[in-house]
Amino acid sequence: MAYDLIVIGSGPGGYVCAVKASQLGLKVAVVEKRATYGGTCLNVGCIPSKALLHASEQYAHAAHGMESLGVKLSGVALDHDKLMAHKDGVVKANVDGVAFLFKKNKIDGYQGTGKIVAPGKVSVAKEDGSFEELEAKNIVIATGSDAAGIPGVDVDIDEETIVTSTGGIALKKVPEKMVVVGGGVIGLELGSVWSRLGAKVTVVEFLDKILGAMDGDVSKQFQKMLAKQGLDFKLSSKVTAVEKTGKGAKVTFEPVKGGDAQTLDADIVLVSTGRRPFTEGLGLEEVGVNLDERGRVEIDGHFKTNVDGIYAIGDVVKGPMLAHKAEDEGVALAEILAGQAGHVNYEVIPSVVYTQPEVASVGKTEEELKAAGVAYTAGKFPFMANGRARAMEATDGFVKVLADKETDRVLGVHIVGFGAGEMIHEAAVLMEFGGSSEDLGRTCHAHPTMSEAVKEAAMATFFKPIHM
Repeated sequence: MAYDLIVIGSGPGGYVCAVKASQLGLKVAVVEKRATYGGTCLNVGCIPSKALLHASEQYAHAAHGMESLGVKLSGVALDHDKLMAHKDGVVKANVDGVAFLFKKNKIDGYQGTGKIVAPGKVSVAKEDGSFEELEAKNIVIATGSDAAGIPGVDVDIDEETIVTSTGGIALKKVPEKMVVVGGGVIGLELGSVWSRLGAKVTVVEFLDKILGAMDGDVSKQFQKMLAKQGLDFKLSSKVTAVEKTGKGAKVTFEPVKGGDAQTLDADIVLVSTGRRPFTEGLGLEEVGVNLDERGRVEIDGHFKTNVDGIYAIGDVVKGPMLAHKAEDEGVALAEILAGQAGHVNYEVIPSVVYTQPEVASVGKTEEELKAAGVAYTAGKFPFMANGRARAMEATDGFVKVLADKETDRVLGVHIVGFGAGEMIHEAAVLMEFGGSSEDLGRTCHAHPTMSEAVKEAAMATFFKPIHM
């Protein structure tokens, strides 16, 4: 069958691209190798992990976080089976929602593994061994990413004892001891889930800070918060071996700068060292699609590969591996293919760590501005001085605003605190329109709200805050 567009992969980038293209009048097909739509994000990634994060937060709050509010609870217990049922129910509702969107927008779905056999031609390998040939004017590669291993270390990941995020959201019980290899977003989110539910969690990180490239102030204070919650950190540590034992597994690591090796025993080892683009078996080499040194599909400014009619978006191309970045690329590409002018502003893509408290960031960090030689002004405001935060006992953290010293244009905003993932978007909107810290500081914010801290941080950037 012939289409205007075939999308390989139905994750956030792929399904959004397909829906938008159909809305713009194109005849669209989607090829998905999973039994359900939604890709890693909806099936085994961001959606199920957020269900577990919310449930574990509620459990921890009920178990030991309400007495100071005058609420006394006793006999709080975890029902592990219901916890997992909640998670699975949330996943089903979301993947069913994507299937509904395909039906509503008259998008044809093909279950099987897609392979580009020639420009404009995709072969779909089905579970029964049969193949189906599809044709289209354009093909979009939206196959996402897979969990990366540990560089230089052979790890037997069985998703039961030694797990990636896929196994980390489906543990049969709460482990007594968990070692998380990697102090990035995924490791800290899932580590905090199982820590709240009773596990002793140790994070082993190669860098000298958690959260990689995030703002240094945020990283430092956030690590203190997690340590207060019970997580232990081994920074500047290189993992040299991960091995299964009779009772679980052990992780061997040594200082990055050299020194004696240490070993940690664990019931579960979570390998969360990042993700790599999934491009294997797509026929890219055979049709001549170029990949870069990191295995990503090379594209131009309009998501086009070096082969006419073949495009790529999401985790398989350059840029942050974030679902919302992939979605925006999907919309922009669909608009381009429909003859419109699609565009993504990569300078204003928010990033959120969905722990408790949350961490959120958009734009440049102080480290990036210093490295680029940009003169800037920083304004900071702690939630400790915010009335709503005090009322909610959510006073940990702060808001930091970074603005160009000459023009006052906001270049970056960084928040660590309760609800940071929601508050970051007013900064994103402001930056999208090239707003200044004074614009933000002079915008009336409802009282009492956590968001007043954003206003106060902006005021601290161009002049002085009121409540400090």
